[in-house]
Amino acid sequence: MSITRIVRKVFEARQKELEKHQNGGQALQEAVLSRLVAEAQDTEYGRNHAFASMKGYEDFVKHIPVNTYEEMKGAIDRMRHGEADVLWPGRVKWYAKSSGTTNDKSKFIPVSREGLKRMHYQGGFDAVAMYLRNNPKSKIFDGRALILGGSHAPNYNLKDSLVGDLSAILIENINPLANLVRVPKKQTALISDFEIKRDKIAREAMNKNVTNISGVPSWMLSVLTRMMEITGKTHLEEVWPNIEMFFHGGVAFTPYRKQYEQLITSSNMHYMETYNASEGFFGLQDDPTDKSMLLMLDYDVFYEFIPMDGGDPVPLWGVETGKNYAMVISTCCGLWRYEIGDTIQFTSTNPYKFIITGRTKHFINAFGEELIVDNAEKGLAYACEQTGAEVSEYTAAPVFMDANAKCRHQWLIEFAKRPADLQQFAELLDKRLQEINSDYEAKRYKNITLQPLEIIEARQNLFNDWLKQRGKLGGQHKVPRLSNSRDNIEQLLTLNK
Repeated sequence: MSITRIVRKVFEARQKELEKHQNGGQALQEAVLSRLVAEAQDTEYGRNHAFASMKGYEDFVKHIPVNTYEEMKGAIDRMRHGEADVLWPGRVKWYAKSSGTTNDKSKFIPVSREGLKRMHYQGGFDAVAMYLRNNPKSKIFDGRALILGGSHAPNYNLKDSLVGDLSAILIENINPLANLVRVPKKQTALISDFEIKRDKIAREAMNKNVTNISGVPSWMLSVLTRMMEITGKTHLEEVWPNIEMFFHGGVAFTPYRKQYEQLITSSNMHYMETYNASEGFFGLQDDPTDKSMLLMLDYDVFYEFIPMDGGDPVPLWGVETGKNYAMVISTCCGLWRYEIGDTIQFTSTNPYKFIITGRTKHFINAFGEELIVDNAEKGLAYACEQTGAEVSEYTAAPVFMDANAKCRHQWLIEFAKRPADLQQFAELLDKRLQEINSDYEAKRYKNITLQPLEIIEARQNLFNDWLKQRGKLGGQHKVPRLSNSRDNIEQLLTLNK
């Protein structure tokens, strides 16, 4: 008998609970807020912000400001040095290393025991629950899971805390029973040198019966490509005949989809996007035919949303579809009204479903064009579809006005399969961006403000080499897609030789 058939029963109760997301979103979120405030009322932050007397959302807004990392950094630093009851009850041992701020190379996001259990592991459990619901013939538990993660290390020699990629923290703290069904072995999974780790994972996993894989699409593709090199096979199902699922997140899947479809030709293969950030687990693609994700409302994450076109934060029940919002969260890791830097757009409010549109800092608005990552992904997908090209990595930045007031966007693109005509690709991309972004279209009108975009072809492995040079190869590190600054693209162009 299939093991999956037996294990499936473990997920049935949760599958029924998830139905509350359909109509009970506000009630779920109000319960989360009440629970968070009650648990943290005796912390230093709770005492300073009158948690004990709070009656609901209006009081919450009245007593707590919206915070950035800089505003919470002092308290987090004290927690890293071992202080208890600062932002969350007790001591927090683990800190997820995230991309830096204006003032610091890195951010250190607290990951409490409650956060591990109620957000991150619950999200993983629910991803499987949804997958099993959608795929009654699945045999996912009849084989192994390949989970690709980062690494961790002592936190700047502070004895009371450890720091690492979130994925490494999850691997380190996972239930030991899970190690019986996952690959690679723990010591391999936590190797910090990605090139060494990639080779070891490929060799450890290639003779196992792997049915599902989890990780960031770019880094997972690198591991799978190495395994193909070692085995001499062309398609992944030749190595793993029972592969059926990829749980992916961290970066948009669109640029990688075609490469995965060429690598894995099995009709039994499925994909699910997850939104699991250092700050919390927020969303799951519950319907494989719908690219949007279900916002997870009972994970001890209370959400608020700041309209990107201006206005005050609104709770979940105040959002509108089709509008771009910056996400603000309060969590059981001690983040209070914290701006995480991601922007989303709701596609539905019953249930609450959304797409990630980019980062509050990852956009180009040098000339009033307001180009966001979602625009870039759609434009590239169109140009690839029309030309048969495949994009591995890319970044874009403005070229500022010269003496003749001429300016343009410069795209640096590494192709997995280059277009026959690069100029045609550029024209198609430009055309599609104008169709989906009226501000960009207005600035491109008759080339008066913004000239046609320029594409520079990147050599193979340019972006990996750049990340390696910065000590960010592997794990959850990602290439900034769009920037108002030329800092990143200039560094990359210097290496593009």
